[in-house]
Amino acid sequence: MDEIDENRVAKAILAAPGWARVGISAPKESTREAAAQELALTITKMFGERPSAIDPNQLVLAL
Repeated sequence: MDEIDENRVAKAILAAPGWARVGISAPKESTREAAAQELALTITKMFGERPSAIDPNQLVLAL
């Protein structure tokens, strides 16, 4: 597993839309949830595609 680089995460958070950064502390739960989703989306975009469920170290067996 790759280590998480705090600097890249910080840059990803700062790259997120302003409403999401502010919305994470909103009093309304639905706004906080939408903001958290937007922040997560921005972070995953900056880190590339989500890792596949296939482990590259696992041997592939023919069926």
